Amino acid sequence: MRKLLLATFVAVAPATVVQAQGDAANYPSKPIRLIMPNAPGSANDTLGRIFAAKLGDALGHQMVIDNRAGAGGILGMEIGKTATPDGYTLLAASTAAMSIAPHIHAKLPYDPLQDYEFISTFGVTPNTLVINPEHPVRTVAEFLEYVKAHGLKLNMASAGAGSQSHLVGAMLMQAAGFQSTHVPYKGGGASVLSVVANESHWTITPAPAVMPHIKSGKLRVLGHSLTQRTPLLADVPSIAESVPGFEYSGWNGLLAPRKTPPAVLAKLRETLLKVAASEDLIKLFTAQGAIVQTSTPEQFRALVEREIEHAKAGRPARLIVKNNAVADQAMIKTLYRASQAGVTIDMIVRGVCCLRPGIPGISDRIRVRSIVGQFLEHSRL
Repeated sequence: MRKLLLATFVAVAPATVVQAQGDAANYPSKPIRLIMPNAPGSANDTLGRIFAAKLGDALGHQMVIDNRAGAGGILGMEIGKTATPDGYTLLAASTAAMSIAPHIHAKLPYDPLQDYEFISTFGVTPNTLVINPEHPVRTVAEFLEYVKAHGLKLNMASAGAGSQSHLVGAMLMQAAGFQSTHVPYKGGGASVLSVVANESHWTITPAPAVMPHIKSGKLRVLGHSLTQRTPLLADVPSIAESVPGFEYSGWNGLLAPRKTPPAVLAKLRETLLKVAASEDLIKLFTAQGAIVQTSTPEQFRALVEREIEHAKAGRPARLIVKNNAVADQAMIKTLYRASQAGVTIDMIVRGVCCLRPGIPGISDRIRVRSIVGQFLEHSRL
């Protein structure tokens, strides 16, 4: 019996290898699902759709975008981790879920360095500081005077707790010495629209999320996060000209679930490099204020590893808490005790806004909700 089993294994194993090689040679033979761990209208979604359309054309099969936003990209990354590793599910990854999340959340359902195959980066996105045009601010210097004068009365929108726009906003507040009330939204698109509607007053977010609104005049751009001026954002100064040393840009990259066949990964990378070199893609990215940039799988992995270590040294979770209106510790403790007793955040917000003097308006209800949510999320610190 043992000899029969061994003979069967020996006969089947080479056939399995040959079949896998054949499948890889014919790859792709059907549409490819591209998981987008961000909401529609976000920077990663905007660039990812442009990139996916060109990559799909080059591969001969459509890439179907599957937006799985939630928890700063964590939901989509977890779905991608457990997908079948056959090359027909890929992930459009970005800075927040790969480099920031490990230091914002106590436990992630995935390991950024071990659960994925790194294919290549495909873009770099400077962050842009924008404000609703109704405010009398036209330069970074004027913005700093304005926010310091108004303090927590002004809201800073972000794509959600732990998002790139959340962290870079906290970094700007720390570097320039001011505070605004952080209001997290469900995705970059929603956060940007809140500034367009003047519900929130400013945000600093990846350029692709705001370029259409800047061009239409619905948002006023004040500065960007590159170290010096760039043709990508003509006539827009760097924030570093007013806040020396300030710099923070994000990246976009293509991942596959771990154990995706090497031949499939090689086909994807080869095609990606050809697409990235095309003038058409470069022009489309430039129009979004982004740079086409590729890397080897090893360089991509090293980039994420380096950023995780850098974030560990800076402790972004502590930075976020420090710079987001959590100074009123008596109020925070009361809210936390209420939440532990089973009171919902909505009930807490309504109660505080009705009973506490000086917190009557909708913008202040947003502020209280923000404070509660941040404390509950980061209470482990």
